[in-house]
Amino acid sequence: MKTFGGPALFLDRSDINTDEIIPAKYLTENSKEALKPFILEDLKLPGFDPLADTKGTRVIVTRSNFGCGSSREHAVWVFEVNDINVVIAESFARIFRQNMFNCGMLAIELQRKDIDALLALGASVTVAVDIDNETLTARGTKEISCKFALNSFDKDLVLAGGWLAYADKKY
Repeated sequence: MKTFGGPALFLDRSDINTDEIIPAKYLTENSKEALKPFILEDLKLPGFDPLADTKGTRVIVTRSNFGCGSSREHAVWVFEVNDINVVIAESFARIFRQNMFNCGMLAIELQRKDIDALLALGASVTVAVDIDNETLTARGTKEISCKFALNSFDKDLVLAGGWLAYADKKY
């Protein structure tokens, strides 16, 4: 089974949109791999360097309404080709959230107090996700655990490896 978790990147802002995740000018690329170097290229946060800061990242922790804006799978694909398979936020744009599950990736929603606690852990944080027990453990300056909920269909999509793998097994 695929492992979910790893080093986390904190993007302490709400309303990060799909144009900031992958700029529209790259939507004509004909492979997921071609998107790789453009991850979060247009995201403006103080001191943030998209290529340097995403290197080695497996988890993104952010605020509310993540993935808002245009509906495009490319926003999820750019995370996938950069080996980021978990995004943790207070809330997600509906289509972005479903695209995460359709690609076999986790979109975990936590309450604001839990996001605040994660962000307070410091700069070097590693997150481990236990899908079966719907818990995550983050280790930084200290260790915290949080419960999350997945509906059974989304959990099945993730465990199968995404919509196509799920459909192959079911139909």
